[in-house]
Amino acid sequence: MKTLITFFASLAIGTAVFADEPMKTSKITYELDGVSFESTLVYSGRADNKPGILMIPNWMGPTEGSLDKAKKVAGDDYVVLMSDMYGVDVRPSNAKEAGKAAGAIRADRDLMRARAAKAMEVLKAEGSQVGMDTEKTAAIGFCFGGGAVLELGRSGAEVDALVSFHGDLISPTLEADAAETQAKVLVLHGADDPYVPQDHVETFVSTMQSTQVDWQLVQYSDTVHSFTNPAANSDGARYNATSAARSFAAMRALFEEIWQ
Repeated sequence: MKTLITFFASLAIGTAVFADEPMKTSKITYELDGVSFESTLVYSGRADNKPGILMIPNWMGPTEGSLDKAKKVAGDDYVVLMSDMYGVDVRPSNAKEAGKAAGAIRADRDLMRARAAKAMEVLKAEGSQVGMDTEKTAAIGFCFGGGAVLELGRSGAEVDALVSFHGDLISPTLEADAAETQAKVLVLHGADDPYVPQDHVETFVSTMQSTQVDWQLVQYSDTVHSFTNPAANSDGARYNATSAARSFAAMRALFEEIWQ
């Protein structure tokens, strides 16, 4: 356990924790509804029989910081696809541009689901080419990405697990389709998050209680939005090393449980 905590503490502070073998990255281009996307497949050594994880980044999209996080999540154990939810022509350079890009996707839940589902399809297709176990898949996301993976689950996607880090919890169709989720759900949330406040948490909990979904929600004290992002440093969105380490450890524990 000490080794596990040390690993994720290193991940949370952005320290390079690379696998024993060189990390491999390959850019994957594909199209959906006339839009071109470029996601990145990440794994170390041989990918033979490793589970696959779709990772949807925060509202800034597929940045170098998100790629670094994908490498650390992959480690020695997983194949990760850092997904592009915007398309190659949309690369936000600041919060205003990111808000506009993310807002456009949030406003069209069918589009959000379709793009996440396509990314999962790409993970399975490309992962199979390097030996990934396509029967073992999960999706994780951060902030905007956390909400997107929950929305993927509500579409009935056949994945083993969904993990949301400081993501949106509710949607316009939450009550109608929350029960469609087939995956085990883990929500990791800052208890003082002003952007996803406690009334959203309460709505999420009450809705999930009415379903048969296997779900967990963990709230971290003295923790606001973006707590896994070392670059976050505002009153409402701020990095928290302790909560970040605990949240990644919780993710890892779920994966170990379902993929033993």
